[in-house]
Amino acid sequence: MLPRIVLAVVFIVAGALHFLLARFYVEIIPPYLPAHLLLVYISGVSEILGGLGLFLKPPIRTLAAWGLVALLVAVMPANIYMATSHSSFPFIPAWALWLRLPMQLPLIGWAWLYTRR
Repeated sequence: MLPRIVLAVVFIVAGALHFLLARFYVEIIPPYLPAHLLLVYISGVSEILGGLGLFLKPPIRTLAAWGLVALLVAVMPANIYMATSHSSFPFIPAWALWLRLPMQLPLIGWAWLYTRR
């Protein structure tokens, strides 16, 4: 139960950061995607709702977990863009941007654990 609560809090905080640091998140969206600010807000709301959903009982918890798995896959282009455009983010070490990519997999796996009833 504690790991699920930790994951929920991580997503709720991460989602809130989309509103508090919206400008930063807008900059990490690949240029080929439209409506950057709207995408930041949608992903922030999705993270918050997914995190809150993890506190609820199945089947809502299961749906929330699937939503978080999908969200983590959907934001992968932003992570790839950051890693390949590291000169645009000089305040973050390039190694950290590249390390972030494989770190998504355990996070996806963690969320996936709660897709099962």
